[in-house]
Amino acid sequence: MLKIYFLVGSVYGGAEDVAEQLQPEIEKAGYAFEYLEQWEEATFSKLNGSNLLVVTSTTGSGDLPDNIAPLFQQLKDRFPLLPDSRYGVIALGDSSYGDTFCGAGRQFDELLQELGAQRVGELLQIDACETMEPEIPALKWLALWLTNLKEN
Repeated sequence: MLKIYFLVGSVYGGAEDVAEQLQPEIEKAGYAFEYLEQWEEATFSKLNGSNLLVVTSTTGSGDLPDNIAPLFQQLKDRFPLLPDSRYGVIALGDSSYGDTFCGAGRQFDELLQELGAQRVGELLQIDACETMEPEIPALKWLALWLTNLKEN
């Protein structure tokens, strides 16, 4: 069974809630899922050739949440090339922050591209000013992402 690794960054639990809402649809599509929560050497060996789904909120001025910032920094420092990996990003943010809107998700997207991973579909940016239920656009996006993932 193919697997999707979740990389979830959350301050108050919103991104975690979205990720949990995605799980049943991922299972229905025939994928297993695993949260990557321990950033150890073995984590990096899992990443190349895998399917990654980043679901992250943004904090401060476009910053990464504390629970995902260590992985981001380790990826930047170790720079493991991921040419055989495919990924998607769901970024949660607040457009009232202007240029830093969904900054954490955009940073992850840029880093994964630098590492050679192939993005499947578009980066989804969910605005808290417009959407009170972020799981609704996330589920819609996920359906297309899973279809594209299977086709590629």
